[in-house]
Amino acid sequence: MHQNLSVTQPIVTVRNLSVMRGEYLAVDNVSFELLPGTHTAIIGPNGAGKSTLIKSILGLLEARAGEISLFNCTGKQSKRFKQEIGYIPQKFSFERTFPLTVSELVGLGLNSKQWWYSSKQKREKIYQALEQVHLTKQAQQKIGTLSGGELKRVLLAYCLVVPRRLLVLDEALAGVDATGEMEFAALLHNLKQEQNWTILEVSHDLDLVSKYCDSVICMNRRLLNQGLPSTTLTPENLLHIYGSLVSPTCHHHEPSQLPESF
Repeated sequence: MHQNLSVTQPIVTVRNLSVMRGEYLAVDNVSFELLPGTHTAIIGPNGAGKSTLIKSILGLLEARAGEISLFNCTGKQSKRFKQEIGYIPQKFSFERTFPLTVSELVGLGLNSKQWWYSSKQKREKIYQALEQVHLTKQAQQKIGTLSGGELKRVLLAYCLVVPRRLLVLDEALAGVDATGEMEFAALLHNLKQEQNWTILEVSHDLDLVSKYCDSVICMNRRLLNQGLPSTTLTPENLLHIYGSLVSPTCHHHEPSQLPESF
């Protein structure tokens, strides 16, 4: 059951967060909030602490200092809402010859909390999720035969098979070609509207950030700037963030673990 939150009550609140990676201070005194139904991108150069920040919010890394609140709860209390968070990581590593079908992978999103579902109900949930990402024809296809873009959409279906309020993506489009990136981004935007998701993503694709995101967090270990894409993705800010001018119309491609729910 969803906790009653007002429209202005933050879904995520990060206060003065600092996180170490070994001896390195990867995130340094970062604070921000995510309001319900918003889409926020975290941008910054490689090594800026973006993925570290994401993993700290998800409870995968321990903070050195500061506080993280999810759904107005902190610490162990927030863990009871883990099923309402979908997570798609940058890398999804698996043995490509493993005989797992698309529908079987999506069905793994139905965990023990859905024990009362009949087999028919489970099949319907899986089909509905695949229909939402336009992959019903690939339902019985082995996941090792999918393209990069198709695989990302399967992982999105995995997150759709149960209701979520927060979707977290850590460079989820890495390894996807430009066409696949644009198709996924448009699909994600439409699903956000339908599902009333709050989305937090790490992205290097500034043109898609500019087109679809409500807010941008610019960081390089510390939070450098935050605001609307139109006011944050300026040449001056990009020069400050990256150390060189970056075109917001440039697609970035990088070479590419089951998406997690918490």
